[in-house]
Amino acid sequence: MTDPLKLERRRRAIHGWLLLSPALAMLTVFALYPSVATFWTSLWSRGTRRNPSEFIGLENYRALLEDPTFWKVVWNNLLYAGVTIPASIAIALIMALWANSRIPARSFIRTAYFTPTVLPMIAAGNLWLFFYTPSFGILNKIGALFGAPSVNWLGQPDTALWAICIVTIWKEAGFFMVFYLAALQTIPPDLKEAAEIEGASRWTYLRRIVLPLLMPTTLFIFVNAMINSVKLIDHLFILTKGGPSDSSKLILYYIWENAFAYFDRPAAAAMTVFVLIVLGLLAAFQFLVLDRRTHYQ
Repeated sequence: MTDPLKLERRRRAIHGWLLLSPALAMLTVFALYPSVATFWTSLWSRGTRRNPSEFIGLENYRALLEDPTFWKVVWNNLLYAGVTIPASIAIALIMALWANSRIPARSFIRTAYFTPTVLPMIAAGNLWLFFYTPSFGILNKIGALFGAPSVNWLGQPDTALWAICIVTIWKEAGFFMVFYLAALQTIPPDLKEAAEIEGASRWTYLRRIVLPLLMPTTLFIFVNAMINSVKLIDHLFILTKGGPSDSSKLILYYIWENAFAYFDRPAAAAMTVFVLIVLGLLAAFQFLVLDRRTHYQ
């Protein structure tokens, strides 16, 4: 006779796998299989009609490590992330604190902060292209009022990447502000009243109460900003196309360039695997270190 307890366990296991199957199917089709296929492609040489691709193992990775352009692009991306992530988060927090306070036209201010987020990145790139245009761009027109010379912001290696960073910060700060604003509205007002009764200043209340309570939101925003620092390339097509002299070229744009401009899919696949490994290590750091230091209650 069949044990009823085993039947119940089997029924629960089948029910659980049925609930997991849609998510597993989506992850397999859109995440696991593309990752494995990309790694397999990176192990082959670039093929042509006369010279079919051959299995070369890790040769593409060796060539990648010896490519000076690749390391320049990596440095560009590190600098881009190091500037845009903390600046976007800090500005978003300041805007959220101001938009959450009792000020006139609060709804208008929130809308104005959030408006850049609604714009597609291509539209934002075209808008800022008008700002950065030499001679008759808005920035140079303002500078001319004070006697400053005209600057080719996007045509100089010293300023091109910084101009790209400003566009990204302007675009993302309003988006991150929404999350901070929602988190601020969940903080009980009793905490502020208690802090005022104890004689705590606004800075003390912000540093000791508000910021710790916002840590889960900050971690969420940090992860999103980190991912965006790798995947945002739309504005590069409009503003600089990675130039001049690769000074504003980022890793995802370089992957696209190798795959679709130079038709070197194995090299692009090797760079994609490199990006996946780095993002995996950052995700492990998030779960093993940052997540344990974050208080959710």
